[in-house]
This record gives sequence, structure tokens and C-alpha cells, in this order.
Amino acid sequence: MLEALSACGEKQLDVVTFGETMALFSSTDTRGIEYAQTMMKSFGGAESNVAIGLARLGHRVGWFSRLGMDPLGRYILKGIRGEGVDVSRVQLAEQEVTGVMMRELVAGQSSVYYYRKHAAARGLQPEHLDRAYIEASSILHVTGITCALSPNCADTVEAAVRIAKEAKVKVSFDPNLRLKLWSIEEARARLLPLADEADYFLPGLDELKLLYGTDDQRDIFKRLGRLSAVSIVKGGVGMNYVVQGSQVNEVPYQPVEQVVDTVGAGDAFCAGLLSGLVRGCSVQEAVQLANVTGAMAVQAFGDWEALPTWAQVEAKQSKAVHIER
Repeated sequence: MLEALSACGEKQLDVVTFGETMALFSSTDTRGIEYAQTMMKSFGGAESNVAIGLARLGHRVGWFSRLGMDPLGRYILKGIRGEGVDVSRVQLAEQEVTGVMMRELVAGQSSVYYYRKHAAARGLQPEHLDRAYIEASSILHVTGITCALSPNCADTVEAAVRIAKEAKVKVSFDPNLRLKLWSIEEARARLLPLADEADYFLPGLDELKLLYGTDDQRDIFKRLGRLSAVSIVKGGVGMNYVVQGSQVNEVPYQPVEQVVDTVGAGDAFCAGLLSGLVRGCSVQEAVQLANVTGAMAVQAFGDWEALPTWAQVEAKQSKAVHIER
């Protein structure tokens, strides 16, 4: 599939993304992992979640990474492929393992434990990139999680962005700040230059306060205004913000009657945003769509399982009544 991507000028993929995806084991026992007798198996990763979300919304999307040549790696590969995502550039690495995360919910407190130190994804190198694959897309989407995994992973993200810029492929960048993986100083050194290169910058307001070292929202927006990117800032009080130059536009949240699980909400938002951009919507319209997909995703459990299809989004937007026969 997609073997000769550079043979014609037409873009073969709407979005390409890459990064770590891990096997996920969740405790169904309210006593937590320590006392659980059974666990639910799934997988999750910011970039693959976005890829699945885009595929469900009807887009041509590719995701790649390195997985271990082990049962969990094969399980993840089949699962993402089964969602309609092109995985032809994924590498299954022999003698390496697939990362694992374990999640529990005890007394209303959610905790996640990561086992990724020797995972194959941390071995991503710039030479693993397929230039033609990136060039064949309309948008390259990257996140700061990949940068945080290892210096060579950060180099790979930077190399992918350079390829995209040279090919005039738009770059979407979600910093996805994870201070469990690195210090704020290390994060700033890698993430702020990527924000300078992006066409669409997707930070949370809390992330910006840490990256810019200030709680002054006016100053934060002023700094965003100096970027060449359109910045879509998530997590305001009741709204998101679109910042471009000196202009700041507010886009109210989509109301949600009941929040079940917020895991993956940001990825659902990102998938909706990129879907809108690919469809030719204005940025403000794309954010409105992103608010809908994000709101729908938080009403069920799972990293990606609750991501809506385009038919479900259309039904939601038209306020169609569901009838059980």
C-alpha cells in the first residue's frame, strides 16, 4: 500500500503522524492493580489516537513508529490498521520490546504506570523517516511526547519537520508537555523552536504558562502573536482561543451533560481540528468541530475507543434523535 507516493503530484494522505504507542492494561477492580484479578487490554498513544480519530472522520491518514516484534507489538499494529490507518511504515524491531502502561482508578483517583525504558519506540532515529511518505501528505502532525522520549527521538521530530517544510507540507504541533519525562528546561529547549516552525500550534493554556514561565495571559498571547503559526489554545475558562498576530478570537466549548473519562480528550480535539482544516474550514470553524469531537469522546471510557465517526458527528450537529428499535 502507498508504495510509490512520490510518483504523482496529488497528495496521497491527508495527515501523517508518528510517535510512541504502548499496550495498555486497565484494572477493572476498584481496589486497583495490586489486588485486581483481571485486566482489560487495549493500547494508546497520542499520535495513533489522533490517526484513528481522523480515519473515523473519513480521512486518509498514516501513522508510523517502532514496535517490538512481540505479541503486544503485533496486537497494536493490527488494531491501528483495523481502524483504517495506513501503517505501512511501521517497523517491528526484533530483540526489542513494546512499551506498556497500566492504569487504575482507586477512590476516584486515576493513576498510570509506565514501562517504556527499553521500548522500541525510544529508538526512533532520523534515518528511519521515509521522506516520500511525509512529502505525500497535506499535514504532518507531531507532538512533544515523542521529543521527550530520548534525544534521538527529538532529533527525529525535528528532521521530520524540516522535510515537511521543504516540501511545503503544513506542520501541526501539539506540545503535549509531560514533565514526568523531562525537565521544563529540557522541554523549552526542544519545544519552543518547534512552535516557531509550526503552521498550527496546539498548546494548552496551562502548558503555555510553564513553557513561557508566566501566568500573565496577556503576555502569553503577545508571545504567541509573534509566531508565524496560527495558535489554537485549549483550556481557557469555558472556551478555547485562536491567536494569530494581534488577533485573539474566543471559541466557546461544546456543552457536555456528563463527563465519563477525559483520557484522550485532547487527541479527539486534535483529530477534529485537523479534519476541519483538511476539509477547507476556517480555523474558527475547525475549532468548533474539534470542540464537538472532544465533547463526544469524554462521554465514554478509553483512549481512542470513544472517538466519533463522521456520521456520528453529523448526527450530533443536526441534533438527530437516536431511536433504538
